[in-house]
Amino acid sequence: MLVRDAMSTVVLTIGPQHTLRQAAALMAARRVGAAVVHDPDAGGIGILTERDILNSVGLGQNPDAERAHDHTTTDVVFAAPAWTLEEAARAMAHGGFRHLVVLDRGEITGVVSVRDIIRCWAPARQHAHVPA
Repeated sequence: MLVRDAMSTVVLTIGPQHTLRQAAALMAARRVGAAVVHDPDAGGIGILTERDILNSVGLGQNPDAERAHDHTTTDVVFAAPAWTLEEAARAMAHGGFRHLVVLDRGEITGVVSVRDIIRCWAPARQHAHVPA
């Protein structure tokens, strides 16, 4: 199975000046664990995850004052839609993260998460281990 089969094509994109509270509200409303941060001034794409927000709150920072830009991962690893789920899982395990932004010809086409991969793998593995 390929990344294109598992990825979410509904990508939440926010700006670098969104507060962490705004980002969290948007992520909760869309039921996603990450937002792509598009910062035209910094010339790139970053990712803000639920873990980034949790770390900030855990440090006692004010989610109404903290900006996405200050908590965004900018050294993003991108996946291609034609990657296998094994390649995506390997990249996540190697990098220690749970989301990959999917790029196709330089355009963001989706986000694939560990949860997406598990959803795809679990039914196949379940059927393989069903007692007779």
